[in-house]
Amino acid sequence: MRPEINGPSRDEPYDQELDPVYGSAAHAPQIEPEPMPVPMPAPVAVPVPAPAPVPTPVPAVEPRRDPPECAEPAPESVRDVPVLGPPQFSGAKPPLYAPDPAAAVAAGGDTEAALVPDTVLDGATVGRLTVRAGSVRGDAHRYHAEPRQDSLAVARLGAADHELLLLAVADGVGSARRSHAGSRTVCHEIVRQLEPLAGHLADLLRREDDKELTGLVNSAVGSAAESLAQSAVGLGHRPDDYATTLRVLLVPVDPAVRTRAFFAVGDGGTLRLRDGGWAPVFPEEEQSGAEAGVIDTRTAALPSTRYAQVRLIRDALPGDVVVLCTDGVSNPLAGDGGMREFLRDAWAGGPPGLADFLWQLQYRVKSYDDDRTAVCLWEGEHA
Repeated sequence: MRPEINGPSRDEPYDQELDPVYGSAAHAPQIEPEPMPVPMPAPVAVPVPAPAPVPTPVPAVEPRRDPPECAEPAPESVRDVPVLGPPQFSGAKPPLYAPDPAAAVAAGGDTEAALVPDTVLDGATVGRLTVRAGSVRGDAHRYHAEPRQDSLAVARLGAADHELLLLAVADGVGSARRSHAGSRTVCHEIVRQLEPLAGHLADLLRREDDKELTGLVNSAVGSAAESLAQSAVGLGHRPDDYATTLRVLLVPVDPAVRTRAFFAVGDGGTLRLRDGGWAPVFPEEEQSGAEAGVIDTRTAALPSTRYAQVRLIRDALPGDVVVLCTDGVSNPLAGDGGMREFLRDAWAGGPPGLADFLWQLQYRVKSYDDDRTAVCLWEGEHA
């Protein structure tokens, strides 16, 4: 039986000399106290990288292919393209002025003048009627950088059986400083005034009622003149600054009606090419120039003049060429045989193309440097 060892109680301190196991306190193992737990830091959120973008597939590039060999090798030089060349002229030498547009009109003094085209070209074919029309700035106006003062109009009036073809030329008076605007305005105005009257005018031409037709035309001319004058005053100008002539031909589209109406304010030309020769449309008019009857020398002008000379043309024939023109065409036609022959040969065989017509119209004659404007009608066959 082991002896009972009475050790100290838990409440009493150890006695170093009575340690029953190790014999003394010096030989007792040193018991270290348990360390206190260290708190762990909170976990840090580590960003998850986005998935790498999937590369877009690149379409396969087809290998470059050489063009197929031509059946024929390219020409060594560019072929010549036909051109009309400079206009024809009378005499041994052309006029000194160049035949092409020179300096443009400056916009500083008159914007409207600067916007007037150097050249206008028009044409139409209505039923059996063919029209060619052109207006070219004269050599003198080109040289001095001045605007073209002539204007023209080609328009269809009315409808159905009452349709008319209106042809007009206007020549701005040279001494009137805004006559370029006057000629353009009066062409627009006469179309505007006659359009509502087209049916009535067509009936009058069928009946050849020249008296009533004269009254109707002069009413329209007076209204156009008044509108021109008011336009001038409204822009701060005198009406005479817009002075212009006017010549108009009204042609029924109905081939059964062969009567035409003509009216004019001021000078210009109205002539006819028939059977290879030039002749005045109205032989009884005052005649002047180298070829009798080609030039009309009247000098009245709109808007001061409010009425027109009105005539009927009753003898139109198939194949006729009727030329309505300003004095820039009628004067050299009267004074130069070479120009008469050239235009006779050019126009007697039928209407030319537009480019050819413009080139022919510019036939040059020394000392004639005014604007040139002509509207030509080729009469078709009867119904």
